[in-house]
Amino acid sequence: MKAVIITIGNEILKGRTVNTNFSFIGKLLTFSGYNVSLGIIVPDNLDAIAAAFRNAAAYGDLIISSGGLGPTYDDMTLTGFARAFNLNLKLNETAFNMIKNKFDKITPEREKMAIIPEGSIPLKNDAGTAPGVYMEIDNKKYIILPGVPREVESIMNNFIEKIRIKNYVYLDESFTVNGIMESSLAPYIKNLMKDYGDMVYIKTHPKGNEIKSPVLEIEVSASGNDKNMVQETIKNVINMIKRDIDILQDKH
Repeated sequence: MKAVIITIGNEILKGRTVNTNFSFIGKLLTFSGYNVSLGIIVPDNLDAIAAAFRNAAAYGDLIISSGGLGPTYDDMTLTGFARAFNLNLKLNETAFNMIKNKFDKITPEREKMAIIPEGSIPLKNDAGTAPGVYMEIDNKKYIILPGVPREVESIMNNFIEKIRIKNYVYLDESFTVNGIMESSLAPYIKNLMKDYGDMVYIKTHPKGNEIKSPVLEIEVSASGNDKNMVQETIKNVINMIKRDIDILQDKH
């Protein structure tokens, strides 16, 4: 199952805010059985938001967005989402009650956070005010989240079991090697990947100076239906690389 993550906000594009939501959601989805196939960042602009949702639908079975659900004029994610799929926005009673429980007084700005697409389901936000939104359209699942990281984490941690792929295991493990350059190890890793096919993914992360003092973190990940088999596969690959590292260092 493929997933797309959309991050919405001028502050992300300007570099003012680090996109930690993408990292959190991407990791959570990966360990829940999804292949995150695309990431999109767009500004607080209706046309851009609508286009992002339409484009995401072509790439993913699950689309998750963060940002733009608050009470201010530039929080327009749900309007953009509705525009993308010709949906009507309506005050949702459940969402409105969630908002009322947070505030002593309801203002138009606060009520705005309870206006969501007809047919969608509000998601309780234990860490903030604006509810998240869940909706299915044409066999695609959409989860629309606020932008505050603690709220994203709270909503997703509460909801993830409902969308987790059953009988799926993803694991990864990393180790560090010294004294061999990434460019020297690359042909070996390429051939090893061919031997294992889609079962295993091996990624090298340079941590030192490639020429003067090479240090590599090597990440090995695998997935499948049997946890023991996945663990054994990763163990075998790591042992093989460690066994061959000395030979490769001698050559390079």
